[in-house]
Amino acid sequence: MSENIRTAIVTGGARGIGAAIAERLAADGRQVAVIDLREEDTAEVVERIRAAGGKALGVGANIADEDQAKAAVDRVAAELGAPTILVNNAGIIRDNMLFKMTKDDFESVLGVHLTGNFFMTRAVQSHMVEAKFGRIVSLSSTSALGNRGQTNYSAAKAGIQGMTKTYAIELGKFGVTANAIAPGFIETEMTKSTAERVGVPFEDFVKGAVSQIPVARSGKPEDIAHTASFLTSEGAGFVSGQVIYVAGGPKA
Repeated sequence: MSENIRTAIVTGGARGIGAAIAERLAADGRQVAVIDLREEDTAEVVERIRAAGGKALGVGANIADEDQAKAAVDRVAAELGAPTILVNNAGIIRDNMLFKMTKDDFESVLGVHLTGNFFMTRAVQSHMVEAKFGRIVSLSSTSALGNRGQTNYSAAKAGIQGMTKTYAIELGKFGVTANAIAPGFIETEMTKSTAERVGVPFEDFVKGAVSQIPVARSGKPEDIAHTASFLTSEGAGFVSGQVIYVAGGPKA
């Protein structure tokens, strides 16, 4: 199969980092399936990809539901072609201090990040094995190193790193690589909601974050998209099981 007609899936692709990755992969010549909770939410990014001359499909699915995840992958295979690139980007936050965090806060975050990642990767890997080519990229975070108010999110993002390394070990002999990107501070709707939660104006929140970043600027979704572009490329075939911190410095 020619590189330029590979089909990619990006979960949580309707906005933020996911949308930036979807658009970048389309610019790289991939056919892109944008998966989000509601299909109508994917319309904007799908339209931007098509307007730029790319081929895209929007799919609505709750990836933490086993049947919905499989149905989404089956639909992509039928309408775009067998997916051999998977970007596990979907995620939610339910931040709270440990003593206030509920069972639902904890389990819902793990459900999307970890169980959803597992369902999607398991459903897509058969297409990758058959094609003898696959690229799995999962979004971790510097929060995997620990972050106040994020017991659930930190656990999920650390868990993604372990899953990634296991995927790499199991699937490597089939020409499939698996890597994780761990973003630092990126300006998105999610970081805006964090600023609201802690009661700080977003501009001040950004300034505070930038003061701790060696490259002296905040991250943008495009910074993560560039890294995803490399890791999903043909040329990245000898890079597997890695966690790349895209954080403007050597740590969070």
